Amino acid sequence: MDAVVTWVDVRERLPRDGLPVAAATGRYPSGGGEDPDAASGEDFWLVLPMYFTTLHIAEDGTEHRECFIDSDQVVRLPYGRPCAEPVTHWAYLPTLPGMSVHRMLGEGARTALRTVLDE
Repeated sequence: MDAVVTWVDVRERLPRDGLPVAAATGRYPSGGGEDPDAASGEDFWLVLPMYFTTLHIAEDGTEHRECFIDSDQVVRLPYGRPCAEPVTHWAYLPTLPGMSVHRMLGEGARTALRTVLDE
């Protein structure tokens, strides 16, 4: 199955709270006025699975608003806000095969999997 990916510029719109997304993030060429040490290292841009949240409280108690969180609990902010690896674009992840949802729990998961595997 092929999936069509529609990328959204974070400057135009942010995802809905709590949904999983693919996020394009990285370290980009310096915009000029930044601290040269903060932008050191090789520039990169890559896609990672994350979720978006309107409020995230880090382990140290720091509150982050409208941010992307990866599987290691690294907080990344939308491009244009101070962040070492900001998110420039996002896309909703595809749904589960043959379904319109991103997750199934419990017995429903077993039944759905058997159905798509024709078992």
